[in-house]
Amino acid sequence: MRPVWSGAVSFGLVTIPVKMYPAIEDHSIRFRQIHMPDHGLIRNRKICEIEDRELAPDEIGRAYEISRNQFVPITDEDLDQLPLPTAKAIDVQAFVPEQRLDAIRYGKPYYLERDGAVATKPYVLLREALKRSDKVAIAKFAFHGRERLGALRVVEDAIVLQVMHWDDEIRSADGIAPSGVDISDSEVDEAMALMDAIGPTDISQYRDQYREAMEAIIRAKTEGVEPPHMEAPAEPKGKVVDLMAALQDSVRAAKQARGEEPGEGEVREMPKKKTAAKKGAKKAPAKKAAKKRPAS
Repeated sequence: MRPVWSGAVSFGLVTIPVKMYPAIEDHSIRFRQIHMPDHGLIRNRKICEIEDRELAPDEIGRAYEISRNQFVPITDEDLDQLPLPTAKAIDVQAFVPEQRLDAIRYGKPYYLERDGAVATKPYVLLREALKRSDKVAIAKFAFHGRERLGALRVVEDAIVLQVMHWDDEIRSADGIAPSGVDISDSEVDEAMALMDAIGPTDISQYRDQYREAMEAIIRAKTEGVEPPHMEAPAEPKGKVVDLMAALQDSVRAAKQARGEEPGEGEVREMPKKKTAAKKGAKKAPAKKAAKKRPAS
């Protein structure tokens, strides 16, 4: 795999030459546009509006439109000579606790590989410092024609550069969340009981069922056989009126799915424990009274 960027990580007086590689792959199925009657491929041709002819790739450049039909050409040399300290460096600005960064900020991740033997020791030094401190390094760098914000963090034993969104790129959530809704403590407890019943899982067990289904359809059409048909989804049971009952039923179903057989007293764990304690306190005097009757 070829690196998509090379430069150096710099923090303080420490410089670490690195190469950058994509940390994720896109396995999406991509389609081409065709003319349905004859299956002819539809191509997007790049035509010059002035000369009315198709252009070769080496004739095409970039420009910024400052007004209608007025453009400022920007060449590769212009971009290479930008007066940016981050042009060939991942410039660390700060170190912050990882829990302070909201996941909404994170974009695409890239692996950073040391570039040469001289980079080995400072690379390992930065990795171990990030591990032991539970911090991430906030850095600025230039990539794909713009300056970006990133976070250096450790995944297994590699340093990962996670592209981050700038503040002005994140839209406000004002007006999104509902307000004026009363939720009781018992409902929250039941929701937490459902979370415990569903439990943790190994994310690696999940797979892209949409891609698998699409591959099955493509395979069937290629072989000239009937494509598989999806079973109709179950009809919704209607509007949920009793939220607590729905939560309790969900807890019961989740435990049964894990092979557990919850009894009536196990469905609502926290409220049942309190009730049991009260009943035990009331029955103690009754037992003493039962012992006195035979004696008289």
